[in-house]
Amino acid sequence: MRFPRPPIALLVLSALLILLAAGCAAPAAAPTGSSGGNSDTAAADAPSAEETATDTVLPPLDPAEDVTVAYVPIMKFATLYVAQERGLFDKYGLNVTIEPVASGTEAIAFLSEGQVDVGGIAIVTSLWNGWSQGLDLRIFAPGALEPFENSPTKLIVRKELSDDGTVSAVADLAGMNVGVAGGPGSGGEYLLAKALERGDLTIFDVETIQIGNADMPLAFENGSIDAGILGSPYADQVIESGAGVSLEEDLTPGLMTVAFVGSGQFINERPEAAQRFALALMEAARLMQGDEYLSPENMAAYLAHVNSTEEALRTSTPVVYDPDQVIPVDGLADVERVHRENGRTEYDEPIDLANVVDTSFTEQALELLGPYE
Repeated sequence: MRFPRPPIALLVLSALLILLAAGCAAPAAAPTGSSGGNSDTAAADAPSAEETATDTVLPPLDPAEDVTVAYVPIMKFATLYVAQERGLFDKYGLNVTIEPVASGTEAIAFLSEGQVDVGGIAIVTSLWNGWSQGLDLRIFAPGALEPFENSPTKLIVRKELSDDGTVSAVADLAGMNVGVAGGPGSGGEYLLAKALERGDLTIFDVETIQIGNADMPLAFENGSIDAGILGSPYADQVIESGAGVSLEEDLTPGLMTVAFVGSGQFINERPEAAQRFALALMEAARLMQGDEYLSPENMAAYLAHVNSTEEALRTSTPVVYDPDQVIPVDGLADVERVHRENGRTEYDEPIDLANVVDTSFTEQALELLGPYE
């Protein structure tokens, strides 16, 4: 099915009504599905990736249950595509329908209204504000993580400023124009804040210029910005053209900026389905390690759901698909802290992450499959 695109006013009204009615959400219930085996021996008998593709460590739901997912079609949700196209959801009795949406805002609205069970979305400021008011959604499985090294996202400075010694370190950017994609509270602003921390600066110590990623190369060439946060392929484009040089790299190693978020109804009232969904994602991640990342089966799954080419996928720097699907809670806490300290949230005190994250599903999946070797 295709989701209707509700008018913006209706989305805003729906979100407000939901938040007013939400109150303080209780922590999500732990999954009640049978483990299908002895958890004490699971780690010792951890199956290989190929065995994982065929073995069933939990009995499939009978009758099968429908699960609807709204997702932003990017590679950070590739475990979803592999689980769908390689039959991992099917083997656990899940009839999963996945539908692309234009933005995470749409997915959040559909989740809040009960139109979908799961959203593949970025963790943005509006979500933190919602959680502070009792929004009944939970992160229950990770999306991909930023690379631990050689990340394609960089803080780049204009080459002439580097060559003449005006900017040799992050601290030298004080008072300068720095380009960033996304507005206040965006992921781009968070990345800029993390880069500036390395020079004991904040976003208020520079002049931030909101500019789209695709417009960054021209802005470097014409000198309208002094530095900028750029990702692939624009960072390489600026460096190769001679317009800029890298000032800082690997800004947020291992950071999770996107996640699979379940509605309160899905997490609390259908834990057996949620458990199997998280389990299928973990099995998918294990089929994506090393050389298998670009296997013909996986490549077909990626291209079925993202607007890219095989050549682009083969040459781009891949993000990290953790085979043990650990939710990096500390990283989430840092994202919340930075946005809050920058005044981008509607509250002042740290959020209790127990009302944001439910790690029980990935933890049980790891017990069943054992640590990846």
